[in-house]
Amino acid sequence: SLARVNAFFTGKTGGFRVSAPKPGRPVPVTSRHSKLHVTAQGNGRFIVGGNWKCNGTKASVEALVKGLNAGDIADKVDVVVAPPFLYIDQAMGALHPKFKVAAQNAWVEYTLDDPTHHYDSESGAFTGEVSAEMLEDLQIPWVILGHSERRSLLNEDNKMVGKKVAHARFHGLSVIVCVGETLEERESEKTLEVIFAQLQAVADEIDDREHSSWGSQVVIAYEPIWAIGTGKVATPDQVQDVHAAIREWLKLNVSEEVSKATRIQYGGAGNEKNCAQ
Repeated sequence: SLARVNAFFTGKTGGFRVSAPKPGRPVPVTSRHSKLHVTAQGNGRFIVGGNWKCNGTKASVEALVKGLNAGDIADKVDVVVAPPFLYIDQAMGALHPKFKVAAQNAWVEYTLDDPTHHYDSESGAFTGEVSAEMLEDLQIPWVILGHSERRSLLNEDNKMVGKKVAHARFHGLSVIVCVGETLEERESEKTLEVIFAQLQAVADEIDDREHSSWGSQVVIAYEPIWAIGTGKVATPDQVQDVHAAIREWLKLNVSEEVSKATRIQYGGAGNEKNCAQ
């Protein structure tokens, strides 16, 4: 079942239970800590997904796909899974069409200066990388960009992530772009400063003038880095505060239309014990 997926991002937030809403209609939300009313935003569809990271074998992917296909998916919910590159073809060939597949990364030539913000390279001399053109050719509809592991382990900075998002969007890919702060940044009260800088790098590269669909095709996954694989979990209030700040930032710095259309996810660790919360 989906509960067994090593969930990376989820349309359900923190300790909340959320039912499928009508856009703009307040949804009662209950947690162990507080009772809130959250206004449903985005395109009216929730999004749930699992990033399989660098895990899997042919046998385990087969078993996981079998479990996913046997599950029931509610209406107005998009489910996206991100297998390692080597297993994307196996997953796409076996998954029910109700599931969509994402790549875990796409390359962009970092030093390329392109005023059109397309960032198509004239050379393929990037050993070990996978391009957005390849994902487009294979009809892989989604890609995860800016994941904290790539930012921290591979030194992908905000500028590179922004270029990657623009390049992927130019080739028709829907993007889950990850933003989030470290524990040190949160304790220093720099959470929003860090996240807004990450968002600005994306906004600098894609905007309504050329990529008018970015509000519906670019999903923002707020992943507090300190809550990934550490046993720590962001509280519902912490998540909602950041989500609200992100949406307000989009309104003020991109457009009200994009702010309303963009889906924002919680990207902390999910598992079979907390996924129902």
